[in-house]
Amino acid sequence: MFISRIPLNAGRYGAQHLISSPYRMHAAVEACFPPGVARQTEEGRILWRLDFNEEAHSVWLYVVSPAKPDFTHIVEQAGWPMYQEWQSKDYAPVLSRIHVGARFNFRLRANPVHKVGHDKFAGKGKPQDGKRLGHVTVEQQSQWLIDRSESNGFSVLQHDGDYQLVVSQRKKESASNAPGRALNVKAMK
Repeated sequence: MFISRIPLNAGRYGAQHLISSPYRMHAAVEACFPPGVARQTEEGRILWRLDFNEEAHSVWLYVVSPAKPDFTHIVEQAGWPMYQEWQSKDYAPVLSRIHVGARFNFRLRANPVHKVGHDKFAGKGKPQDGKRLGHVTVEQQSQWLIDRSESNGFSVLQHDGDYQLVVSQRKKESASNAPGRALNVKAMK
């Protein structure tokens, strides 16, 4: 497994185009790997996230993948072509430190949705079986993560009965981007 990162030039139209759509960014990340390269192994699969640092006015794309990516097309479209710099490192040292009982702080960007059997807002009595709706409140979004934590190999710590997490940067994605709401979750110490 590899962990890679590349700075994006948010001032460029191409970067804004990618950043504004999770689907376009996903396609750009997938294009970093040639046909036939494993996108999933026993160790893991391709995962990516954007990290925004408002103080430094920077945007970084992070990718974890079974194979080393080639970000050349992203540099040309959304980076600094004069400085084709990205970093890829072996992820094994990080993975080797993960063990039962270890504690980590982490950030997660997620799209907390749930399926409903009938959408009362569909109009004219038409049921919308299996429609996905976004969780709206902080409580719903927090519970969504807590409900999925154990099956994904972690638990959210509690202190005096309160879960140690913060939901931030909540925003509704446009209809063309996602069915629900995006949020960032930060686990607390």
